[in-house]
Amino acid sequence: MTQPTDIRGEHLRTARSLAASGVPVLPLRAGKVPFGNCPHCADNACSGRPNMKTPGLCTCPNPCHGWAAASTDPGVINSTNWARAWREAAGVAYHPGGAGLTVVDLDNAEAIAWARACLPATRIVPTTRGEHWLYQGAMQSANAVRPGVDIKSTMAYARWLGHGAGAMAVLPDVVRALVVKEPSTVRPVPQAITVPARATGGECRHRTPTYLDRGIAMAEQRITAAREAVHTTVYRTFLAVLSTHGRCGCLTDAHIARLFTAAQTKGESARHCTDAWTNARTRLG
Repeated sequence: MTQPTDIRGEHLRTARSLAASGVPVLPLRAGKVPFGNCPHCADNACSGRPNMKTPGLCTCPNPCHGWAAASTDPGVINSTNWARAWREAAGVAYHPGGAGLTVVDLDNAEAIAWARACLPATRIVPTTRGEHWLYQGAMQSANAVRPGVDIKSTMAYARWLGHGAGAMAVLPDVVRALVVKEPSTVRPVPQAITVPARATGGECRHRTPTYLDRGIAMAEQRITAAREAVHTTVYRTFLAVLSTHGRCGCLTDAHIARLFTAAQTKGESARHCTDAWTNARTRLG
């Protein structure tokens, strides 16, 4: 089927070519921001958070934001839903992890000097301010792993700036190690839990270690077992823990640290953990 002329263009041709080679793509608007690809999310109304087909902040029937919208399906890329986006697109983005790739995003000269000294040579794509170093293999994404360095792979998108030059190396352990967080870096929210206490008589049942420890262990397991919608799972787990164990003052910083550690192991940042915890506390009044 011949596509209408108004969705033909350089960005669309690039997207089709990448998709044909197995690279999931999506259109980018000005400012390197993804389009909200459904009417409910126009102009980033849902803050750009994908729901991955599970209930969450966005109630769209299908993933329509950022990396979750990236596709190799010609039916999606050439669809009328994406026609306006391609007409207005300022660029093409791709989901590195979906293509089995990792991008080490070097944002300045100092970061590039570090990479040349510490990382194996690989394919390099020049960017506006620095370079993208591409490796074969996917991993957890993370921002600011060191000054001027971001890791873009799973659950992230990168702007397509060309094929680059050089042979692509296998993802080295030195890059994987950049996102490993030591348990000691986990910082629970500093303020005390202020959820109103229940008016119950007698000794608090949480004083029995088995009851509280079992609850925390179950919460850790729920977070660790999440295979998608990690943001939503973490928030709902925090909400459940606070609802059950947070009203009497027996929940300690050590318990919170265990939950934060489980969440960070799944790729959540300390800021996301703090936000989820604060939002759960607010939800409970």
